[in-house]
Amino acid sequence: MMALLTLALASLLVVLLVGSWVYCLLTGVAARRYLAISPPPLATLPPISVLKPLCGQDDRLEENLRSFFTQDYPDYEILFAVHTLADPAVEVVEKVSRDFPHGPKVHLIETGVPSVPNAKAYSLGHLVAQAQHSILVMSDSDVCVPPDLLRRIAAEFQTAELKHPPAGVVTCPYRAVPGQGFWSRLEAIGMNTEFLAGVLVAWLVGEMDFALGPTLAARRETIEAMGGFAELGHYLAEDFVIGNRAPKLGYRVVLSSCVIEHRIGSQTFQGNLQHRLRWARSTRRSRPAGYWGQIFTNPLPLALLLWLAAPKLWPLVAVTALFRALAAWSTAKQVLHDPLTRRRWWLIPLQDVMSFVIWVAGFFGNTIDWRGRRYKLLRDGRFQFVGSAPKAEESKPDEITVSAPCERVDLVALKATKARRKGAER
Repeated sequence: MMALLTLALASLLVVLLVGSWVYCLLTGVAARRYLAISPPPLATLPPISVLKPLCGQDDRLEENLRSFFTQDYPDYEILFAVHTLADPAVEVVEKVSRDFPHGPKVHLIETGVPSVPNAKAYSLGHLVAQAQHSILVMSDSDVCVPPDLLRRIAAEFQTAELKHPPAGVVTCPYRAVPGQGFWSRLEAIGMNTEFLAGVLVAWLVGEMDFALGPTLAARRETIEAMGGFAELGHYLAEDFVIGNRAPKLGYRVVLSSCVIEHRIGSQTFQGNLQHRLRWARSTRRSRPAGYWGQIFTNPLPLALLLWLAAPKLWPLVAVTALFRALAAWSTAKQVLHDPLTRRRWWLIPLQDVMSFVIWVAGFFGNTIDWRGRRYKLLRDGRFQFVGSAPKAEESKPDEITVSAPCERVDLVALKATKARRKGAER
C-alpha cells in the first residue's frame, strides 16, 4: 500500500515537474517577445497628471521623487497626497520642488482620515478629483523611473491595434531593488525571477487582465467607469481590480515597454513574512484559478519533493535546475538587467523554497496584518478592518493620526501655514 502511494505521489510530481519545465520555456519565449517590442511613435503630446500618494519617508524618497521632476515631457503636473501636513514626506516634497522652480506644476493635497479600508486608494481618489488632465499616471512613493517614462506611456495610449479595443490602462513591469536586509534581498530576487516570469507568461498566452501597482496609468474615463476610487478603495489589490475590470468595460491593458525600479526597502523576517503572506492571500482571493496555477512557477521545490519520494529520479533535479536557470536568466538578466540576481544567483533555491511554503500557507486563513491593523479578506477581494494587529512590523509608520478635510495646498501657502503654526506654538 505504501509503495502504491509513493508511486502515485512520484507520478503526480513528475507531471507537475514537466508542467513547470514548459512554464520555464514559456518564460524564455515571453521575455524575447517582450524585448522585441519597440516603443510606438509619439503622434501627440497630451498633458498628463502624475498622482503620488505619500505616507512617511521611504528609503531614498528624495531620489525617487526627483525622477518624476526630470521627465523629458513638456506638459505635466505632479500631485502629492498626504493624510496630514505633519507627514515627514511633506518636507521632502518641498525640498525637491525648490530645485525645480520652472516646472513641472506641483500640488499638495491633505486628505485627512481615509473613509475606505485601502488608504492608498483613498488618497488616489482625492488626487483624481484635483487632477487637471485625462491621462492619470499613478505611482507609489518607493518608485524611481527613467526620464522617458511619460513619453512611453503617452505613446502606448496612442497605439491602435486592428480589431482590438482602445488602450485604457498601461502598466509598467519593475525591477525590485532591496534595502540592506537579507530578507528584502531574497524577496527582490523572487520578484525579479519568479514574479516577473508570471507576468510575462500571462501576457504571452492571453489577454492582459491585471495591472501592477507600483506604477500604472489609466484614462480618467476608465477609472470613472469602474466607480472611481470610492469603489476601488474597498479592495486590497486595487491595482489588480483596475486591470481586471478594464477589458470588461471595453478597454485594453497594455504592458508598458518602460521598466521602472521598485525600491522595496528592508524588513525584519517577521515583517517580510507578513508582507508575503498578505500578498499570497490577496492573490488567492483576486485570482483563485491563477493562484492554483502558481504551482508551476516553483520547479525546484517540486524537484526536491520528487527526489525525496523517489531518490532514483535525482537526474530530474539537475534538469529542473537548468530550466529554472533559463527562466531566471530570461527575466533578471535580459529584461531587467538586475545586478542583484547576477551577484547572488545562488540564493534562488532558498527563495524558491520559501516562496513555495508561503504559497501553501496562502491557502489557509483569511486575515492579514497591514501597518498595525488586522483585516479580513472577503471572497470577492474586498477587505474589512477587524482590529489592531498584535505587533506592527511594517517598515512604514502607521498612517492617520488627525482628521482634516480634503484640501489642495500650494507649497508657498504651505510654508505660510507652517509659520503660523510655529507662531501659535510660541
